[in-house]
Amino acid sequence: MIEVGKTVVSRDVFKKEFVCNLSACKGECCIAGDAGAPLSEEENKILADIYPKVKPYMRAEGIEAVELLGTSAYNEKDKEYETTLVNNSECAYVVFADNGAALCAIEKAHNEGEVDWPKPISCHLYPIRIKEYKQFDAINYDKWDICSDACTLGQELNVPVYRFLKVPLIRKYGKDWYQDLIEVAELVERDL
Repeated sequence: MIEVGKTVVSRDVFKKEFVCNLSACKGECCIAGDAGAPLSEEENKILADIYPKVKPYMRAEGIEAVELLGTSAYNEKDKEYETTLVNNSECAYVVFADNGAALCAIEKAHNEGEVDWPKPISCHLYPIRIKEYKQFDAINYDKWDICSDACTLGQELNVPVYRFLKVPLIRKYGKDWYQDLIEVAELVERDL
């Protein structure tokens, strides 16, 4: 782990290569797993507020789940909010493209100017997962076999995780922090 501001960053964030390959994985990360996308308390409130504007972009199954269970759920085990699931499976905010790829209704609403919030930061930052502590945030690379095509594409294009996730990392921590991260990355790359 390497300290950058009030964060500690796993070396894998610098060393691993990753570029989402939606044509290969079809957005499996929005469908697989046993929990919804993690949400901060602030994001939980945002999602509740913007739901009426996101709803027209959602599938009937997602709307039904949200109307029954709420815009989010509280995960007792992890002590955090998460997006609602449809039948304990895919995220309620998943929509499908003509080619079967899972997309995000929240992101679609954002891209069309309906909402200011692009999507949960946990989704935007994937494959990075952040654990927040009182004194610092721990930033880790989360290896998941469904992302093997993204790892392969990242290797082919020589794009490390931190570069692929520049926009969401700046969204989360700001431009100055990201510039510090770049400087640390240059030192780490020399040690490889």
